[in-house]
Amino acid sequence: MLGFALRRAAASIPVLLLVSLITFGLLWLVPGDPASVFLDASATPEAIERIRRELGLDKPFPARMADWYWRLLHGDLGRSLLLDRGVTEAILERLPVTLSLAALAFALATALGVAAGALAAIRHGRAADRSLMTLALLGLSIPEFWLGLVLIWTLAVGSGLFPAGGYVPFTESPWRWARHVTLPAFTLACVQMGFIARMTRSAMLETLGQDYVRTARAKGLPESRVLTRHALGNALVPIVTVMGIMVGALLGNAVVTEQVFAIPGVGRLIIGAVLSRDFPVIQGGLLFLALVYLAVNLVVDILYAAVDPRVRLE
Repeated sequence: MLGFALRRAAASIPVLLLVSLITFGLLWLVPGDPASVFLDASATPEAIERIRRELGLDKPFPARMADWYWRLLHGDLGRSLLLDRGVTEAILERLPVTLSLAALAFALATALGVAAGALAAIRHGRAADRSLMTLALLGLSIPEFWLGLVLIWTLAVGSGLFPAGGYVPFTESPWRWARHVTLPAFTLACVQMGFIARMTRSAMLETLGQDYVRTARAKGLPESRVLTRHALGNALVPIVTVMGIMVGALLGNAVVTEQVFAIPGVGRLIIGAVLSRDFPVIQGGLLFLALVYLAVNLVVDILYAAVDPRVRLE
């Protein structure tokens, strides 16, 4: 197991290098001058050139890329042009916000999606099956930004049950934290809930027709044990795969959701950096999200052996 984890971690290094190369190249090759962000329209060419020298923008593209990789090897993601602080510090300050939001969305999508998919498989061909799959398809079809706006209008502005935006840390007040993240977490989870439900239903239907399920029923085991231990337990491998993909989708979609609900997370930090052409923050944020995504995929691969003893990672 340890050898497998080390090999997968080593294989992730070229992926991170490729992500960083693509990100750096695309950002620095787009037209425009980040130095103009710091100056108004009346700035003289001399002032703009001075800012370019201070930011290192006067260097050739290969030199800028070499400097950035050298800092990256030393754990330095650079310094934000707009915030005037280290990119790593800015990301770590907002990372708990994004992770708490994504964790709650993950829990909602997994619990509700697996329950809905399992119930649809058990009631295959009946009204419950058709109703649940219709809801799953509806969840897959609704744009997240639109769903977030509808939830704000109905449950925040209209009824006042939840705040319309903002964020309160869990350590400050668990109750207020829950009220602030419930709507954005449900918005994030809605699409992934549909994926999980459809995958669970498909996997459960396949396992329910296997010989070992019929044998378990013939032995007189309780139906609840047959469904949970034998059917759902053996259907977990494809579900775990979807859950790993879901984490990456949650982190990516958090960019839009945090902007809609005014949540000060990494996603909103990246959006602000894009609007202000703060290239170091964009590069560092995307690289950090890629690192989290690779780590989650490694955990998912290891979980295969835990949920299915037939899987041998080595």
